[in-house]
Amino acid sequence: MIMKTTAYIGQKVRVKIDRPKGSKHPKHGFEYPVNYGYIPFTTSGDGEELDAYVLGIDEPLEEFEGKCIAVIHRTDDDDDKLIVIPEGADWSDEEIEKAIMFQEKWFKHILVRNPKV
Repeated sequence: MIMKTTAYIGQKVRVKIDRPKGSKHPKHGFEYPVNYGYIPFTTSGDGEELDAYVLGIDEPLEEFEGKCIAVIHRTDDDDDKLIVIPEGADWSDEEIEKAIMFQEKWFKHILVRNPKV
């Protein structure tokens, strides 16, 4: 699935937010420190729509359009996640890892930034 999801890197995408910043996970109860959602009309490796972390926005959102700068490829799960930020912003690998650790700490993953991988 990694080859398919890396095609989003560098592209503008629209994210439907189903877990806004500050909301609680419905099953596990942890709080989302970032907006989290999905790309409508897509399919990820888990059969659901492709998930996305929206970074760099401080208020809860319902929808967001931004640039995909990376993919979180889970090596122990079949559920890649896009990293989406505001147009013109820049995030380092370390900043991305810190922002998503609230959820990704439970999974082995690699951060993919080069769409040729």
